[in-house]
Amino acid sequence: MSDEDKTQNFIKWHTFGTPEIKPDEKREFLGNFRERVALALTIKQLNLTKTAQIVKKVLQDNPDLRLYINGKMAQSLIDQYMKMAIELDYDFTILVQNGKRIVQRVTMNDFGIVIASPNEKLAKRIIL
Repeated sequence: MSDEDKTQNFIKWHTFGTPEIKPDEKREFLGNFRERVALALTIKQLNLTKTAQIVKKVLQDNPDLRLYINGKMAQSLIDQYMKMAIELDYDFTILVQNGKRIVQRVTMNDFGIVIASPNEKLAKRIIL
């Protein structure tokens, strides 16, 4: 690598930060890669009446995964799924991901919860 390439890389790294692999995918799935996601539900789906029962069953059947909760959705939904995780002694994380240069509003089509493996690719996804 030439000195000019090294200089360009140095400038890019200090301007834009450490490069990330698939940043859009990780943003969409609350910090997870798609291949690690077992179940992802939109905020609109979480507002349906039977969704909580389904999520509870999925959590009980998959104790080795982790629940990721979108911290930008309504507080009542955050509380509901956080309480469920605590009752089941299930690992969870609440994420509030702001854009680096733009603050984006949460929509009903954004994922509200994601159940994923924290560190390995899953062989099978949960399909509802």
